[in-house]
Amino acid sequence: MPATKGAPQPAVLPAALLALLFPLPCNALEDGSPAAKGVDPAQVDARTADIEQRFAFHAQATYGRQWTNAFHAPYAGTNSLSPSSSRATTDLTLFLGARLWRGAEIWITPEIDQGFGLDDTVGVAGFPSGLAYKVGAHDPYLRLQRAFVRQTINNGGTPEEVEGLATQLGGSHSPNRWVITLGKFSVTDVFDTNQYAHDPRADFLNWAIVDTGTFDYAADSWGYTVGLAVERYTDAWTFRAGVFDMSDVPNSKSLEPGFHEFQLVGEIERRYELFGQTGRVLVTGFESRARMALLQDAIDFGLATGTTPDPASVRQYRSRFGIGVSLEQPISSDLGVFLRAGTASGDVEAYEFTDVDRTITLGASLRGTRFRRPADTVGLALLDNRISAVRQAYLDLGGLGILVGDGKLPHSGPEQILETYYSAEALSWLHVAVDYQWVKNPAYNRDRGPVSIFGLRVHAQF
Repeated sequence: MPATKGAPQPAVLPAALLALLFPLPCNALEDGSPAAKGVDPAQVDARTADIEQRFAFHAQATYGRQWTNAFHAPYAGTNSLSPSSSRATTDLTLFLGARLWRGAEIWITPEIDQGFGLDDTVGVAGFPSGLAYKVGAHDPYLRLQRAFVRQTINNGGTPEEVEGLATQLGGSHSPNRWVITLGKFSVTDVFDTNQYAHDPRADFLNWAIVDTGTFDYAADSWGYTVGLAVERYTDAWTFRAGVFDMSDVPNSKSLEPGFHEFQLVGEIERRYELFGQTGRVLVTGFESRARMALLQDAIDFGLATGTTPDPASVRQYRSRFGIGVSLEQPISSDLGVFLRAGTASGDVEAYEFTDVDRTITLGASLRGTRFRRPADTVGLALLDNRISAVRQAYLDLGGLGILVGDGKLPHSGPEQILETYYSAEALSWLHVAVDYQWVKNPAYNRDRGPVSIFGLRVHAQF
């Protein structure tokens, strides 16, 4: 990853940056602040200091295995899913956090990974395992996936208690606040979050269910990048903006060393009350600026030279845009539903995530309280992924996407996926889950499938 040496000190960063992104209110004492209520802010700060967690150590270990059935596959290409196959992954992560000063915390998360996704993580645009990176290895290897500083600046309101979690120190913050995150982390640590479908170690496994399939977020092959995110929480609204480094070439292990290829991300969140529960709606947009190919240019170049379309031959510096909407709505304390939908530029090659131009997901999550298993969860989701006409033509001529490419695509159709899982608490720190996914038209190919994918996940956390 690019060196961060010489970056502005976190303590002085907010003043310049925040003034540019979001103008501060003229009156710093908002309604509901301790001072506005006649409470001495110094007393509030003293109580807050007493409950602030100074250091944290967490760990997790996850094993996952998936199997495909003997599905119909009359032909295959470089990026095809194989019938009757099985692959496994294992990872171990340490979460090490410390308080730097008031409102600031630093986190590093070294991780050991080993194993492969099905067919080395290709074959389905909505890939069935979020536990599998685009990089596989037979032997365990160590990487530092996250190393970031987060600064919270309280800006009014009665302090709220914050639970200590992995990558979050316990303490308190005000409902109106600024949050600045700087360093190495995942874009989806901050953007496109969802309490029911966002963590493949705990809930759904499919890539395009735990994240919006069209969100082509900046990342290396492991899903992490270097960047800056700024969040402004105010009453029922949150506004987020970020800038992140992209790979040096599409789907690469290495980030662009000079930050010349980058991504801008913006998000608006609105919280509301329904059924006596707090729901959320998020609208997330991105613009990627990088050397990318127009798919029609790749097709034309391939036809003119008698070769298979290759984006690398026609890449130029340009933009790719996308926008997504996410909704999560608790129905009760045990039951919740969620919706994700998105679209992205279908005439440009996908750069980082996966090959989806339009997507929609609808799902539900239920805890087992009613059958005396409150720590168990059952989930069900339906996913529909689609591509543009020009992407279909590119794949039909033998072009390869990030995850798909059967060598030809004469009969294309929407990639439709059903996923259901049951996660059971074996011990207070150990969950075992079984997962099933049914995939119609894998890689948008009506000639192949449908596919049944069976999964097992064992997850421990401390």
